[in-house]
Amino acid sequence: MRRFSLFVTLAVVLVSFSSDQNNRRAKEISDMKFGMFICWSYSTFYGEEWTPTLDKDASFFKATGCDTDQWCKLAKDAGMSYILFLSKHHDGFCLWDTETTTEKVTNSPLGIDVLEQLRKSCDKYGIKLALYFSEGDWNWPGAVDGKGHTHGKGVDPEMKKAQLKELCTQYGPIEFFWMDHAVGDGGLSHQETVEWVHSFQPDCFVGFNHGEPAGRLSLRELGKPGPIGDASATKYNKEAEANYKGYQTAEFTYPILPPHEGGAMWFYSLPKHDSLCHPPEKIYEDYLGAVKYGNIFSVNIGPDYSGKIRDIDVKTLKQVGTLISERKQAIY
Repeated sequence: MRRFSLFVTLAVVLVSFSSDQNNRRAKEISDMKFGMFICWSYSTFYGEEWTPTLDKDASFFKATGCDTDQWCKLAKDAGMSYILFLSKHHDGFCLWDTETTTEKVTNSPLGIDVLEQLRKSCDKYGIKLALYFSEGDWNWPGAVDGKGHTHGKGVDPEMKKAQLKELCTQYGPIEFFWMDHAVGDGGLSHQETVEWVHSFQPDCFVGFNHGEPAGRLSLRELGKPGPIGDASATKYNKEAEANYKGYQTAEFTYPILPPHEGGAMWFYSLPKHDSLCHPPEKIYEDYLGAVKYGNIFSVNIGPDYSGKIRDIDVKTLKQVGTLISERKQAIY
């Protein structure tokens, strides 16, 4: 009886310790508050959001430069603590030197591992790193080029696992994964995806923009600030937000580009839109909302053809940084 009692006490202590760890990590994620979501891929050069791939290879990524130091310095100046970087979109083009496919940035005219360079810039400027990842892509079996998962899913679980393993093991600590379900789950369920990521990085949070709810991070694509469980704070994940009980914190994001005609939204659009940008006051107000509800807020930026952030974005985000710095005492 005494031995059984000791076993029960030890089990309770271990559960309590695990819970404390989870709560600590959730607070660390929430405390990041504000970050920059960077989308840079084929769509930068295609002029539309989704880029069909049948007639394209790595040479379609025609970037003439890559200034990750500019990205990270601007993030620092804007009062941001992390960068959320697009590692792979639905077109399957990888922004790191993967061994899983020839569709990668090191085979492009740019010829460098952008994610590796960004990791170094993040470390240089004291910026944390999170990653966006399209769960499936149009190069995988079952995918219909240029279409979402309702027209056929990109399914290759071993490819998905291999790519996530590379990202988790070769590019330093990843704060969280922003998983895009638009081309399906890649043949690995969301719960299995969380477990796979945690086998390499147990502290990494994982979120999904729609599909089967899993993980500890609620993703609110085109959303707004709000407490956990507020279905009105997200455009796509309303049912999961209202009913799933595993979320510990929430992230919301939208493009710095306001609605416009022609060109992309999340990626660099077209030169004719270079004067369009949300006002700094709007971004600052949403930053305040993130702080109020313990959310994290990733404002989206699309670097241009030369790998630099637009002048209007630089000016706007520096103004946001000034507002955060000047009014910090009033917030905290």
